[in-house]
Amino acid sequence: MGFIWTIIIGFVAGVIAKFIMPGPNEPSGFILTTILGIVGAIVATFLGQALGWYSPGEGAGLIGAVVGAIILLLIWGAIAKRRG
Repeated sequence: MGFIWTIIIGFVAGVIAKFIMPGPNEPSGFILTTILGIVGAIVATFLGQALGWYSPGEGAGLIGAVVGAIILLLIWGAIAKRRG
């Protein structure tokens, strides 16, 4: 059940992040949006634990996943702009 819940939260976080930061060079599609949110949650968890916001073993919630996904979108946009 935890894996399915992570996918659902990841998808919602990815959709919210793409809604906040739309752009022509952003990843699109259901699978990429879900991956964006899941990886965003992982990034937010890692940064939160490094900064002491989360204890070891504690993961980021929806807001943290959205912030992590926005960070990934910023990185994706910078790479796409450099390539194009």
